[in-house]
Amino acid sequence: MCVRKKLSLLPLIPLVVMLAPAALMSQTATASTNTSSTSLDQAYEHQETRDLVVLVNDATAMIHAKGEAGFAELSVPGSRWRQDDRYIFVLDPQGNMLVHPDSALQGKNVLDLQDVNGKPIIRGIIDAATAVPGKQTGWYHYEWPVPNGLLPRWKSTYVRQVQAPSGKTYIIGAGMYNDRMERAFVVDTVNDAVGQIEANPEAAFALFRNPKGRFLTKDAYIFVIDPNGVDLVNPAFPSLEGRNLTDLKDTQGKLLIREMMTVAKTKGSGWVDYMWPKPGESVSTQKSTYVSLARMGDHWVLVGCGVYLANAPKQASTTTKMTAPELMALVRDGAALLEEQGAQAYPEFRKQGSKWFHDSSYIFIWSMDGTRVFHAADPSREGQNDSEITDVHGRPYGRMFLEAVNSPSGEGWVHYMYPEPGDIFPTWKSTFVKRVTYPDGEQYLIGSGIYNMQMDKAFIEDVVNRASAIVAEEGEEGFPKLRDKTGPFVFMDTYVFVVRPEGVEVVNPGQPSLEGKNLIDLKDVNGKPVIRECITEAMKNGGGWVDYYWYKPGDNTPTRKLTYVQKVQHGSDTYIVGSGLYEDSSLSDVSKSMRPGLGHSL
Repeated sequence: MCVRKKLSLLPLIPLVVMLAPAALMSQTATASTNTSSTSLDQAYEHQETRDLVVLVNDATAMIHAKGEAGFAELSVPGSRWRQDDRYIFVLDPQGNMLVHPDSALQGKNVLDLQDVNGKPIIRGIIDAATAVPGKQTGWYHYEWPVPNGLLPRWKSTYVRQVQAPSGKTYIIGAGMYNDRMERAFVVDTVNDAVGQIEANPEAAFALFRNPKGRFLTKDAYIFVIDPNGVDLVNPAFPSLEGRNLTDLKDTQGKLLIREMMTVAKTKGSGWVDYMWPKPGESVSTQKSTYVSLARMGDHWVLVGCGVYLANAPKQASTTTKMTAPELMALVRDGAALLEEQGAQAYPEFRKQGSKWFHDSSYIFIWSMDGTRVFHAADPSREGQNDSEITDVHGRPYGRMFLEAVNSPSGEGWVHYMYPEPGDIFPTWKSTFVKRVTYPDGEQYLIGSGIYNMQMDKAFIEDVVNRASAIVAEEGEEGFPKLRDKTGPFVFMDTYVFVVRPEGVEVVNPGQPSLEGKNLIDLKDVNGKPVIRECITEAMKNGGGWVDYYWYKPGDNTPTRKLTYVQKVQHGSDTYIVGSGLYEDSSLSDVSKSMRPGLGHSL
């Protein structure tokens, strides 16, 4: 169900949205493709999107009239068809690239071309205009470097199928580098999903769950719910499949599923807005979900997809959440109490409303083999061994707890998905754990966490310190641990990177296509030499913070990013290990302590 952002891994995990909006769906490739400015204004919020659609529509009309003779006109550099990173391309249904400004693609069969995450680009583009009978237009989204650039960015491509006078069929398209999701994109993907379900539900469900398929991109995905409120398909949170979500509420108490059902049953389709925190943010942002009914056998199902649209309003914070440093102090205070009193401190930790147990924050204690010996919020789980427990994305957070407290520092942060007390929906939880020795000499781990905690520099310093310890001890043999997307070094939109002093990137789980490349001349959007500054900071001072501007995932506006780097030595090999976070108003204390500057996300 589309009420949470995916990992962001997710980054890492893409979605494809297809089917043109209603104003464009009525057009066919064999008819006039002229579209009024009024209908385009109604279909799309952004002028850039409307301009792209007009360009593709006009190119389609020309090929419909002139046929293959029009290919030469589409290939003229500097013409309206070929301007910088905005250009028309032409494919045939077999994946042969007939018109394209890149000579490496022109005239080649590129059917197996993939983006940086292994997502099939050409197959997806062709499917956007051909997969559904009667549907000859569509959108496809994937990650691709800007011209003459190294860093991939989300690219949204609009395509149309056209029949030339020769009788041959072609796919005409153009794309734009744009992180903004349009409402029309979401409508398209839901309509497409409805068509897939009504044709073949079993095959459709497999398509919706495919992480490299056309129904997953950015932070959006398709969910399916039966008439009784049971979740049938949920690619982002498969643990919810089979569960009844009828009573699910947003952060302001709105009954999400019930309202979605009402809208779909009374109108057939429509939008539902609600408040939900984005990953890494402590306050809720409006999320908009489009829902529609689909016929599946002898009954109907609810199909939906939701996104955080550009400039979506945020909820004003009404409560003050504990900060990362405050939670660390709490756990350390608890550890000190346990060192004095041992198990005799447990009754104090159970007191509701105390510093130890309030709202959704509480103390838990494990033995060093992973057995829960104390859990303030759920005593029924005491005595259970959770050393191998994983979250909904397969992150082994039980093992990560134990690894953190067995590290040289004896403490650390672990980030994972976990439902708040009394809820069934997983949300990001940031937990700080610490090793403690009782008066009898036995060792345990104590921990506490906060749901939807705002990203904090304490997280970044912790993850870089732990990654640096691995690199210092294991060198290249430790790199696979840093690349593991279910491990402690990749969470939300954060990951650890490693570069050599000459600028060659050797670890980048967020953008693995950059590994092995020399990025010494990489600059941020304001021309700041990002890699050079990170290397200089680490080599000159041993480590520190660097700031610059780049694009936050899902955002089309450059955002200031703060990156922490350390110099690490393994034998004769020197590395720079780093990670970063995007600046937020709650991090003003960090910003004030840093020198003025701009920046980019590694």
